[in-house]
Amino acid sequence: QVQLVESGGGLVQPGGSLRLSCAASGPGLSLDYYGIGWFRQAPGKEREGVSCISTKDGSAVYADSVKGRFTISIDNAKNTVYLQMDSLKPEDTAVYYCAAEELIRLRCETWAYDYWGQGTQVTVSA
Repeated sequence: QVQLVESGGGLVQPGGSLRLSCAASGPGLSLDYYGIGWFRQAPGKEREGVSCISTKDGSAVYADSVKGRFTISIDNAKNTVYLQMDSLKPEDTAVYYCAAEELIRLRCETWAYDYWGQGTQVTVSA
């Protein structure tokens, strides 16, 4: 069982930056072979994958809409995954969720992930 807790959301102006954190915990948890992903859901829209990372080798994938602006990273010692979000746009406004799955191969589809956090609100507005 994996528990995930997101933090770091908030209100930011267009062009600004935020860093989200996802802390993973669980009995005897080791994140050696997991996919950890960030997903987001805007009002009236489906939840979508933003970026996902393999804890095995650090490989990552990004949605086209965030490439070059967002960076995912992992601190294995802290069981924490980060999402650095730069050059934020109003269309990035959404609830951001962290999710985890036992790694088969790196993928970033919502249906593949078993464990979810409660989400953190990101609002980009002037």
